[in-house]
Amino acid sequence: MTGCNADKSLIRNCIVLFALALIACSGKPYVVEPENNAAFFYPNRLFVASHGWHTGLIVPARNLNEVAPELEGRFGPVHYYEIGWGDKAFYQAREGTTGLALQAIFGSEGAVLHVVAIAGDPRDYFSGSEVLETCVSESGLKSLKAFLAGSFSRDSADRLIPLSRGIYRNSQFYLGEGRYHLMNTSNKWTAKALKSAGMGISPTFRLTAGSVMRYLESNRRPCGAAPAMQTLKPRNGGAILFETTGQIHRKLG
Repeated sequence: MTGCNADKSLIRNCIVLFALALIACSGKPYVVEPENNAAFFYPNRLFVASHGWHTGLIVPARNLNEVAPELEGRFGPVHYYEIGWGDKAFYQAREGTTGLALQAIFGSEGAVLHVVAIAGDPRDYFSGSEVLETCVSESGLKSLKAFLAGSFSRDSADRLIPLSRGIYRNSQFYLGEGRYHLMNTSNKWTAKALKSAGMGISPTFRLTAGSVMRYLESNRRPCGAAPAMQTLKPRNGGAILFETTGQIHRKLG
């Protein structure tokens, strides 16, 4: 019995180490931290759409065109792009199968980005899906664009690599960076994007669409210009307090 218990303990420890290794090396694309995340206003709008098991990030087309200008040539003048990241074989398949799903989890051959061009309001375009809006700072937008640029693979001429046509009428698959697996899912990619945009989400275990949408529902930020600041009476040895949008910030004077 002692030998059996030792074998079970060894197997259990190996499983734990394997899971920790997957978490630690969840892989590309990597989060891009904002240079300055101490923002007081968030003028830049973005959306997240949940299509059941999968989420996509929706950004103004002009923002993504700045770091991937080939998209403007491919899609023309549009208002928004939805970007989704996923397994190269499963995501592009006309019909998902159990075999393709298992291959994506345990033996992915690479990743793709699915770009959908949207003319008009994303909530109207994806009327059958849950779509949540939030807003980010200028610093958050800058790091988000860097994250999105780094999610695309590029050829030797530094151009995007188009693959098959996408799922929707005006959409396209592109070769992406990274490799899909159990701890690096499409929903984790969306969480990484939100983290890069300056939100306080931890992408590590955001592996399902529901986990991403629950976070955003509770933490989304309204758009708007800089809120009015109210200077309060000095106290505590000359300290001055400023009150902004339900938060109090301390500035030593």
